[in-house]
Amino acid sequence: MTEKELVIDDIITDAMATPSPAKSMGDPGITPLSPTHVLKDSEENEPTRHPYVVVVAIDFGTTSSGYAYAFTKEPECIHTMRRWEGGDPGVSNQKTPTTILLTPDKKFHSFGYAARDFYHDLDPTESKQWLYLEKFKMKLHTTANLSIDTDLHAANGRKVKALDIFAYALAFFKEQALKELSDQAGADFDNADVRWVITVPAIWKMPAKQFMREAAYKAGLVSRDNPDQLIIALEPEAASIYCRKLRLHQMVDLGTKTALNGYSPTENIGVGMTQGDRYVVVDCGGGTVDLTVHQIRLPEGHLKELYKASGGPYGSIGIDYEFEKLLCKIFGQDFIDQFKIKRPAAWVDLMIAFESRKRAATPDRSNPLNINLPFSFIDYYKKFRGHSVEHALRKSNVDFVKWSSQGMLRMSPDAMNALFKPTIDHIIQHLTELFERPEVTDIKFLFLVGGFAESPLLQQAVQNMLQGRSRIIIPHDVGLTILKGAVLFGLDPSVIKVRRSPLTYGVGVLNRFVEGKHPPEKMLVKDGTRWCTDVFDTFISADQSVALGETVKRSYTPAKPSQQVIVIHVYCSEKESVSFISDPGVRKCGTLKLDVSGTESPATRREIQTLMQFGDTEIRAMAIDVATSRSVKASIDFLSQ
Repeated sequence: MTEKELVIDDIITDAMATPSPAKSMGDPGITPLSPTHVLKDSEENEPTRHPYVVVVAIDFGTTSSGYAYAFTKEPECIHTMRRWEGGDPGVSNQKTPTTILLTPDKKFHSFGYAARDFYHDLDPTESKQWLYLEKFKMKLHTTANLSIDTDLHAANGRKVKALDIFAYALAFFKEQALKELSDQAGADFDNADVRWVITVPAIWKMPAKQFMREAAYKAGLVSRDNPDQLIIALEPEAASIYCRKLRLHQMVDLGTKTALNGYSPTENIGVGMTQGDRYVVVDCGGGTVDLTVHQIRLPEGHLKELYKASGGPYGSIGIDYEFEKLLCKIFGQDFIDQFKIKRPAAWVDLMIAFESRKRAATPDRSNPLNINLPFSFIDYYKKFRGHSVEHALRKSNVDFVKWSSQGMLRMSPDAMNALFKPTIDHIIQHLTELFERPEVTDIKFLFLVGGFAESPLLQQAVQNMLQGRSRIIIPHDVGLTILKGAVLFGLDPSVIKVRRSPLTYGVGVLNRFVEGKHPPEKMLVKDGTRWCTDVFDTFISADQSVALGETVKRSYTPAKPSQQVIVIHVYCSEKESVSFISDPGVRKCGTLKLDVSGTESPATRREIQTLMQFGDTEIRAMAIDVATSRSVKASIDFLSQ
């Protein structure tokens, strides 16, 4: 087999699907990708496609996390993790809270309920030394220039590296899952037999996805030499894959408010999904809300994305922030800030108490909700202010919140509903805008998934907004939908055939200067030729549809024959059409590195052909030295240095 064929083979295995033939015609190096290579049904491909024995998906959520797995030999049978120790009352504990505890010298101690309970039981003088973190996932979404060195703050105010925390959490799940698999197998389970899937919100930008991958390398889930052992899955896509397989008895139709029974359980969704059906998945989690629009292609059930993912940081922790704002209004911001630092464990207790009441909020509730104030809150407030909590409530002008004689905050249903309002308003506004888009017409179903989807207040708001335009479907195990879908995605990543690019990507190039077309200030004269600088060479435009495995091809030449590495800056923009890298809204978002060392070639002008793939959940690059047909090490980096 010649080197040329080797390279081609690499591309085929990487692509796993055929790009449109037009893209690959006329290029002898890549013609084998034309339709003769359409992959057969997955069954025939099983041996070559899955060297893995099991797929394990980790749903690393803002508020709660968990894992699920399926053996490649029985893909229909998805196992969710064992029950955890120490669940909360009133909260189903298939997942564990995303909380992590480090010892005073920053070593990993525990995760989830175990971390919370241990932290809670520490003596207050001791607990100040320990590092407790929760709800830290959102930092990856909100940090503008995310890097390997981004910091997080523990409850006691101390700084820790975000990468360490994410790696500790992933290592914890790796250990738990392998332990469970080993117990099942009756022998040590080898990590090499596991294909790992980690879910992230679809609205996350590339740096955040890459950060997750770096954390997985650090945690030892997979090694850099075998990146394909880890798949980054998009949360609403996973939900979508699971929802299209729903049987009638596995969901609730909000229109009829009953579980859809009375049909044979083998029938798929309610008389439901027919060829070309379009549906929206609204994934409401703890941190973010993600909206995706999919169309189903039967009989295989392949999915096609109709509009780029949208959404925002409108998850259920927004309600916790509103509660915190309410407490600041009653007791004073200065006190709350002090209390959080001085009595971090009691603050955590208070938020847990709020969490269980939050779940009791419904549109038609008439009796008040009582929230237990920890003794140390009452005690510390008296020391801090010199008067009682009761006094503070009496003199604050906050209606609907009273002091009950049992030592509780008593909230009227209106007061609780008011805490939900800003977050739900954001979601409804977003949905309304989405449904006004021309691409989003004839939506047959709206699937409401994610932990926050269980909220009756949110359900009612979505119903009122849609006015019966689409059927609103809520899967029974709504909090586990993403987890189960992520396992299905890991078993067959090619099920989503067409995606939409969230951003416009490209590089800056020199073009021949054209009078009247190019602005004079961009002109550069070199060896008597007039060039236009800063021209944006578009690889892919925002909301452009890309087939899985479709590549964008460009050729680059080293400036000097002796050059070892070519570094090309990648720019991106939310706008669909961009002319120059200096346009407003265009920013440098990454670097493409081509390592051309050790491929010295007799050719006077070396041409490095670069192939970039945008149809997957992550952007990938491959490169070939045209003269020698050798593979060139190519990488694309989005984490700011």
